[in-house]
Amino acid sequence: MEPVEKVSLDDSPTRTRVSQTILENGPSTAADLADQLGLTPAAVRRHLDQLVADGVVEARDQRVTGQRGRGRPAKVFAITDVGRDGFEHAYDELAAGALRYLAATGGDEAVKAFARHRLIDLEQRYRPLLELADPIQRPAVLANALSKDGFAASVSTTPAGAQICQHHCPVAHVAEEFPQMCEAEAEMFARLLGTHVQRLATIAHGDGVCTTHLPHQTTSSTNPAPAERLPS
Repeated sequence: MEPVEKVSLDDSPTRTRVSQTILENGPSTAADLADQLGLTPAAVRRHLDQLVADGVVEARDQRVTGQRGRGRPAKVFAITDVGRDGFEHAYDELAAGALRYLAATGGDEAVKAFARHRLIDLEQRYRPLLELADPIQRPAVLANALSKDGFAASVSTTPAGAQICQHHCPVAHVAEEFPQMCEAEAEMFARLLGTHVQRLATIAHGDGVCTTHLPHQTTSSTNPAPAERLPS
């Protein structure tokens, strides 16, 4: 018989250890987690039941390679998107710490270079899509591409042009301290759209949404144009 573990009035620290272990090591069985955390299997299963109920982890059938033994395969528990989002703040602090070190050792230009470098992959993937599109459709194509990458973007038309709104920013907490992240993204928009753009609002500055103004496009030019943030 497994020993009975005393139930704490607040099990959240232990549940955090369980979910973090799954995040770091990948899908795990209750037995694996018990060994790694020094808990009884019964205690781990209790925490896993609560984490599943909270949507932090999900149970899956364990993949079996080779000949399968008798009985049902053991369940493995994997972190969900909801669970992963819960750890974003810790990663944000790690990223901010790295950028503080970069700023201290390399200065503002080093931070700007990093901010631009992290967008290279996005720009390379987006550019062929926009080059194939009619200039009038490029804002919508860009918004759709951003949405597929988790930015929850939309586009609207105004008398002066168009606006791309991003309702989610994965680096918002870091960009609060390092606006170079937002500036580099606006520069990328300008290059992809071949026009001058203006940042009207950003989540990092406390606005509810990142809003970028795009003037009406009348040519098919793809030449880079400077990006600008309006003074607050």
